[in-house]
Amino acid sequence: MASVRTRGKRARAAKRVPAASHYVLEQQVGFLLRCAHQRASEMFKAVMGRFGVTPRQFAALAKLDDLGSVSQNQLGRLTAMDPATISGVIARLSARGYVRQAADPRDGRLLALALTAAGAEAITAMKGVAAEVSERTLKPLSEAEVSAFLKALCKIGASSCLPPQSSRN
Repeated sequence: MASVRTRGKRARAAKRVPAASHYVLEQQVGFLLRCAHQRASEMFKAVMGRFGVTPRQFAALAKLDDLGSVSQNQLGRLTAMDPATISGVIARLSARGYVRQAADPRDGRLLALALTAAGAEAITAMKGVAAEVSERTLKPLSEAEVSAFLKALCKIGASSCLPPQSSRN
């Protein structure tokens, strides 16, 4: 009887082992997302490197350009940055003369961020070439794959994500 129990435990253990042995790192979502992120980062650097901004700095400038004036807290939420990160991003952009803080016209107790003239000029130039980052990153995919990929990323990562206007943007 003891041998039956032992075989039963061994059989159950043997059934669990193959599941672990079928784990292939290169097929895991986190690994694949990291590799895709590395590719996108390389494309960003190749296209946007001349401007000397990071992807996060670009995102903050682009959103400020879109909105005009916004609180730092709101900008952080809109660009998916935590308070410490957006604070550092704004400090660096302010030091470069791209962003200024002023009293919020709707609530004088708050500070609002806005682009300076230099920041507006810089983001206009950046936006003029920024779409190339996505084009280069997505180049290996067909139009249908791009559409499906962007839709899936929106489902996974951003509840406020809008459907793509065109499959290559």
